[in-house]
Amino acid sequence: MRQLNNRRFGWQWVPAMALALSACSHQATSVVTAPAAGPATSVATPPPAAAASPAFQIPVEYYTLPNGLRVVLSPDHTAPTATVADYYAVGFRTEPRNRTGFAHLFEHLMFQGSQNLGKAEFIQLIQKNGGALNGSTRFDFTNYYEVVPSNKLETILWAEADRMRGLAINQSNLTNQQGVVKSEVRVNVLNQPYGSFPWIDMPMKANKNWNNAHNFYGDLKDLDAANLADTKTFFKTYYAPNNAVLAVVGDFEPAEAKAWVAKYYGNIPSAPQPPKPDLTEPRQEQEQRFAQDDKLATKPALAFAYHMPDRNTPEYYAMIMLDQILLQGNDSRLYQALVQKRGYSDAVSGGINSDLGNQFNYNGPMLWMGSLIYDPTVQADSVVRVLDQEVGKLAKNGIDQPTLDLAMVKIRSAFYDQMSGSTNFGRADLLAVFALFDNDPARINRLEAEFRKVTPELMQKTIREYLRPGNRTILTVNPLAKS
Repeated sequence: MRQLNNRRFGWQWVPAMALALSACSHQATSVVTAPAAGPATSVATPPPAAAASPAFQIPVEYYTLPNGLRVVLSPDHTAPTATVADYYAVGFRTEPRNRTGFAHLFEHLMFQGSQNLGKAEFIQLIQKNGGALNGSTRFDFTNYYEVVPSNKLETILWAEADRMRGLAINQSNLTNQQGVVKSEVRVNVLNQPYGSFPWIDMPMKANKNWNNAHNFYGDLKDLDAANLADTKTFFKTYYAPNNAVLAVVGDFEPAEAKAWVAKYYGNIPSAPQPPKPDLTEPRQEQEQRFAQDDKLATKPALAFAYHMPDRNTPEYYAMIMLDQILLQGNDSRLYQALVQKRGYSDAVSGGINSDLGNQFNYNGPMLWMGSLIYDPTVQADSVVRVLDQEVGKLAKNGIDQPTLDLAMVKIRSAFYDQMSGSTNFGRADLLAVFALFDNDPARINRLEAEFRKVTPELMQKTIREYLRPGNRTILTVNPLAKS
């Protein structure tokens, strides 16, 4: 896992790089086919909302196998490629206490071999067939995806199913990947200026619930403490088909893909799932302020965060539009005020689920967060004062319809650009998370309609409740390195 860079882009579906996926020697593998599963049970897709919807409709076929695996198929014949995405409903918030970083550690283990593929052969299989692959760990899921020529779709479905059916879990692989992850923590966080700022640090400060507030990259002592029994139990529980979604997007025939899915995934046994953890956060009433030293930083930095409305509420969509107005792009209010007008910094960045995904692929409490590294001659209170001024202008003067329309243009542009990307990952990501969290992948076709329901009055209501100082956390970095 590596910090995502969503700077100045509100909608950027870029997977976090989890591994250095280097090529290795190719070895022949025998494909073991599973007996065909029984008939799949269909899940009804809710009808589109009555409000205005986009002219472009993404095809969605959604069903569930008898073992509980949810499957989303979305054909797209514009390029001869296919994208396979396996999403498991386990992430940072689900990992056990005293095992911080375990979800991320397990992501690494998924590339160490399975029943019919030796160590690193999964990677080699994709690359030798002209494909690309990646995996990442997020707050509420762990995902793995591959993009391959469409004539190799069956092969990749077999390979992903082979990992789900039986991962190679042994002490050698565990010890090796514990070392890899600890090295990653040292390189990406401990030995980098601003290494954990603010993407790890801010959730730990702003949240009160341990599930939302612990060091999800992993404390070194917790990574060392992970044992083989923990690993086997984790895999058996959370990597079961009834805790997963399979999304297939690209150049394929649905009937053929459904037959392959049933053939390779159909007989993988389900597993009992533990109760979902309580992720709720108390309502924050007073502003919180924290400061931390950074021995490698040469300039001060500041981050601010506000607790978000619940997902899928009217205020949630309003906050996404406020993010566009205040923070996204060079035309945003904070960029203009902090960078263009005052020259405090050369950039201000952030967003919703900033650096670890996008405003849709999470399923619990979340922060709207922004940050900047600024000139040493500037006081932190001056930065906060500008933030208050810009939010205050919106609260006092309101947001007119032309401003809302401009935010909508930015949202639509980014969305359709992502849906037409060459890898189809943006489409697969949304289809998978909407199935995983909402049991409704067809929601992808109703997003624009939800944004069009946002009114200036709703924006004012949202500003008053969610952009109040009492709902805010401020985190500053004191630089200790010489410039």
